[in-house]
Amino acid sequence: MKYDVIIVGGSYSGMAAALQLLRARRSVLIIDGGKRRNRSASHSHGFLGSDGVDPAELARVARAQLEAYPTLTWQDDDVGRASGTMDDFQVTCGDTIYTARRLLLAIGVSDRLPAIPGVAERWGKSIFHCPYCHGYELHRGRVGVIATGPMSIHQAQLLPEWGDTTFFLNGTFELDQAAEDELIRRGVTIETTRIRQIDGSADVVLSDGRRMSFAGLFTAPHNEPSTPIAAQLGCEIVETVMGTQIGTGEARETTVPGVFACGDAARMPHSVSLAVGDGAWAGAQLHRSLVWPAS
Repeated sequence: MKYDVIIVGGSYSGMAAALQLLRARRSVLIIDGGKRRNRSASHSHGFLGSDGVDPAELARVARAQLEAYPTLTWQDDDVGRASGTMDDFQVTCGDTIYTARRLLLAIGVSDRLPAIPGVAERWGKSIFHCPYCHGYELHRGRVGVIATGPMSIHQAQLLPEWGDTTFFLNGTFELDQAAEDELIRRGVTIETTRIRQIDGSADVVLSDGRRMSFAGLFTAPHNEPSTPIAAQLGCEIVETVMGTQIGTGEARETTVPGVFACGDAARMPHSVSLAVGDGAWAGAQLHRSLVWPAS
């Protein structure tokens, strides 16, 4: 069977795209490896109508709603390879090859976290990237920001909205005078001593032995698409201030005709709300490409 669309990635953006296509009565295959980016988080915030809901429950309900549509096929699997051209794409999972007229890459990103002992174990639990998603629940307690590069300055400037903020440069770069002045104006404490480890819930242990306790920590990981599928297909991969992402146009089509991309792998900043909106737009635009293919 040749599907109208294969969606690689069944998290929030992929499911939002699928919903538009299924409601247009198109045949859709979702292939998903089950590794949601926010799988470590116990609550998702900032998504209208579902604020504070367990993200696993959001995903479960969404999948159940999609499975009510008869033109959906869902395959729990990892994609090994993708190839082909407009109207004739092939996606390989193990020994099985699926074909489709269009591809949508909703593959999410991999987070490259600071190489500090204790960070990875607390990611999504007491160390976060998005203050709009997690800042309110810290109840204006002390907040730490772990720098990953110059863009972390903006994160440190923003975080005082949620609590007294300490900015840990951790040897990643040197502040210029203008940035230092602005941080001080915002009430941010600047700490230049390197971090030895993260301990307890959100305790920062410095190389000189000092321990500083926080309600929560924030950092901006470097991102890249979670699989090499886009590159395999020949899609443009673009540099961003936070890493790399799949290049797309306004209609969410990549540089390869017939291949679309949405969600965290194709846009920034990142949140559940933005991923859902981006997926809905991508699904509608992809559907239009099936109705009115480019000549």
